[in-house]
Amino acid sequence: QVQLVESGGGLVQAGGSLRLSCAASGSIFGISTMGWYRQAPGKQRELVATITSGGTTNYADSVKGRFTITRDNARNTVYLRMNSLKSEETAVYYCNADRILTMGGYEHDYWGQGTKVTVSS
Repeated sequence: QVQLVESGGGLVQAGGSLRLSCAASGSIFGISTMGWYRQAPGKQRELVATITSGGTTNYADSVKGRFTITRDNARNTVYLRMNSLKSEETAVYYCNADRILTMGGYEHDYWGQGTKVTVSS
């Protein structure tokens, strides 16, 4: 059974920075894509950034130049460095892992429980 556990959320002032972490555990041999999504109150969940095992990244236009996604394949961990945060980026941030190779074969689309980020103006 694969589990994703996020950490690093909290309260920060507008213009500040936070670093989120997400560690995947279980009998994992590899993870193709890991990413971060967020859901603000009353809104749909949206993509923030993704990264493949080879390091190819994809960002939402709204975070380009301010957020950086990285990963440690050996630790099955993905990070999100968020700079110049805006109040409208207050949301629950969710980690996602897709196409996970386990002892039972490939598994898809696991989510963490979410970590809350509050940006005060």
